[in-house]
Amino acid sequence: MEHRAADPERSAQEKLSMQKTLESRIARLFSMSDETWEKHANPWSVWTRFTALPALVAAVWSRVWIGPWAWGITVLAILWIWVNPRIFRKPVSTDNWASKAVIGERVWINRKQIPVPEHHRLVPNLLNGISGLGLLFLIWGLWRLNIWLTALGAILIYSSKVWFLDRMVWLYEDMKDSTTEYSSWLYNNNAEPGKSSVRDKPRC
Repeated sequence: MEHRAADPERSAQEKLSMQKTLESRIARLFSMSDETWEKHANPWSVWTRFTALPALVAAVWSRVWIGPWAWGITVLAILWIWVNPRIFRKPVSTDNWASKAVIGERVWINRKQIPVPEHHRLVPNLLNGISGLGLLFLIWGLWRLNIWLTALGAILIYSSKVWFLDRMVWLYEDMKDSTTEYSSWLYNNNAEPGKSSVRDKPRC
């Protein structure tokens, strides 16, 4: 019987695939290419994305008034979630909270390949767990048309998401000099010649 020699490159690719995080698989499901991530780092994309949940809630709730037509509105709301990271231009500067939150999320997704510091490993997972719990309350509330359950779910989702994004900013600040690629994600084309950007200013 003929035995083929193992392909080191293929084996490395398979090992890398097995190490992908849940977040990276979700990002792949949404076709989040490098170009899409760069566009999503635009603060307009970050802040307008917060409209996605209310739009989805309103679409599902509208079945009370418009019946089956609510499915069409729901599809549009889901489409907005997919389109949002793609419709804005690459920002002229990523030296701001919203952009760093997105960049930090990329770092977090890549943590299997480039490990993050110990103090960043627990809290993001806990916050994602809280967001997941909120999603359950939200779905239950929308199914039962219970405004209080729906509101509780939305509050848990939003509060945990904002906290998560803030942790991503902190994560990126700690990891930005880890690789050349990470460093290249932070730039400020608005900075005046001869003047330092926020990045270059010493911290207290």
